Amino acid sequence: MYTITNNKQNMRFEIQLDNQLAFLEYRMDAGNIAFMHTEVPGELSGKGIASALAVFAFNYAKENNLPVKVYCPFVTTFLKRHPGYLEQVIPIREHH
Repeated sequence: MYTITNNKQNMRFEIQLDNQLAFLEYRMDAGNIAFMHTEVPGELSGKGIASALAVFAFNYAKENNLPVKVYCPFVTTFLKRHPGYLEQVIPIREHH
């Protein structure tokens, strides 16, 4: 549906559309991948772009056997609507 690229240098999955950039930022951490932040410009909102990024990110994690940590509020909401991806998610341990 959308062309999504993995910008490894900037650690984010990206969609470029109409000279706008939407992305899901991630971090690699001790054999896990952490989904940090999803950003979609206002002009592109409502097109399912954030969900497409989340699906791509979860598929990437699965293909690379990376458990997922979710810090991104959008991805948290996405998981409520798509609970099938929850099996890939590991809990975040708080540092005290």
